[in-house]
Amino acid sequence: MGPWSRVRVAKCQMLVTCFFILLLGLSEATIVTLTYFGAHFAVIRQASLEKNPSQAMHQWAFSAGLSLVGLLTLGAVLSAAATVREAQGLMAGGFLCFSLAFCAQVQVVFWRLHSPTQVEDAMLDTYDLVYEQAMKGTSHVWRQELAAIQDVFLCCGKRSPFSRLGNTEADLCQGEETAREDCLQGIRSFLRTYQQVTSSLTSIGLALTVSALLLSSFLWFAIRSGCCLDRKGKYTLAPRSPGEKSRWAQRVPC
Repeated sequence: MGPWSRVRVAKCQMLVTCFFILLLGLSEATIVTLTYFGAHFAVIRQASLEKNPSQAMHQWAFSAGLSLVGLLTLGAVLSAAATVREAQGLMAGGFLCFSLAFCAQVQVVFWRLHSPTQVEDAMLDTYDLVYEQAMKGTSHVWRQELAAIQDVFLCCGKRSPFSRLGNTEADLCQGEETAREDCLQGIRSFLRTYQQVTSSLTSIGLALTVSALLLSSFLWFAIRSGCCLDRKGKYTLAPRSPGEKSRWAQRVPC
């Protein structure tokens, strides 16, 4: 395979990679939106606590997720435009965006490995605080918030052996609600599914980002060399026929 063919294949691969990165960005934008505005997270985040353990984490996750989606989308758009227009500056901008996105995703993986239960602990702590306040009966607001959490997660009470409130939770689970699962288990099950989805997207994102970094760097050097691209090359003047003075530009392949 000649140099021109390798560049052409790399350009096709870059366009395909950018397309999948845009799809990945759309998927991650959906996950980020559900993380902040979804019923399961919103009902925990909006609990009327002086110090809500999950509120700060939700805001951080929302901001970090939006930043990552923006970097991936901007990198894909710049790289696709640079591939079509053979623009060295745009390709450098796409490479920079992909580099930042790669660093952000590596940081997410490191955080997941270092603190795998941080999100789960924050949400369970919030539920425990709301539960204890509702059991103390100091205000009907706590009962309403606890009922809202249990309706969203389709659970009722908790059966933890460490509960300090004994059997007072019996009033919370009546009728069909008694068949619901424990809320601690319900929250864990939901978060387990959510984390599996986010882990899959992160793995796919890392693979696509690495591929985009390699392709963008290769194409940047190809554009810089000015050789073997579709619209670039060296041109010389050649005579049309013997005895004629008119000449035209003839492309000399690289």
